[in-house]
Amino acid sequence: MAILLTRSPQTYARLAGALYLVIIILGLVDETFIRGSLIVPGDTAATANKIIAWESLFRWGIVGDLIMHICDVPLTLILYLLLRPVSKDLSLLAAIFSLLQTAVLIANKLNLVMTLLVLGGLGYRSAFDQQQVQTLVALSLRLHEYGFGIGLIFFGVSCLIVGYLTYKSNYFPKALGVLHAIAGLSYLVNSFALLLAPALADKMFPAILVPAFVGELAMCLWLLIKGVDVLNWDKQNTPVSAVGFD
Repeated sequence: MAILLTRSPQTYARLAGALYLVIIILGLVDETFIRGSLIVPGDTAATANKIIAWESLFRWGIVGDLIMHICDVPLTLILYLLLRPVSKDLSLLAAIFSLLQTAVLIANKLNLVMTLLVLGGLGYRSAFDQQQVQTLVALSLRLHEYGFGIGLIFFGVSCLIVGYLTYKSNYFPKALGVLHAIAGLSYLVNSFALLLAPALADKMFPAILVPAFVGELAMCLWLLIKGVDVLNWDKQNTPVSAVGFD
């Protein structure tokens, strides 16, 4: 780790912004343009037929998700290091919650693989009649939706902590911290509504996630374009050399 952290915090802020941008783009493409175009709400038969016809596209969506989660890991590390001067313990806690989210979402991809196995070859599809196949497809896709919501609970907590640390720092704007905390709250409301009141969650979606998108995009662009206020960083970060920043 000492070899990795040899440049200024500004360099790592830019890298974090680039990773965040990749995550946001892949998330939008995979959920909105790929699965959003293949999954027909309320029509499992049409959904199954579309996935069969566009199997490669569906698979690319899964791969895109996994690339996104790979980017989660270095982004989490960099945010931990950038916010560590504010509070080492809270920054570590935010990183742990973020990595828990990543682990849950990676495991959740198996529900999408289940969809492919049911609809694909290897004799799985022939073991069930058409209605059973459609039911299994609907179940696996619904489980993926719930798994996604559960993973975002951990991420929502992480966003709240990161938002607080950003607000308390002297090298990021306080408004950025507020927006990121609101993003975390948005994720928590959406996920708990999905578990406790699915009908209400359906009515709130996707409006409830607009604040989350704004908060995360704001953090991404700030890191990428503005980065860290180095003068205030130097004032606040007396033990920076112990972490490896110049």
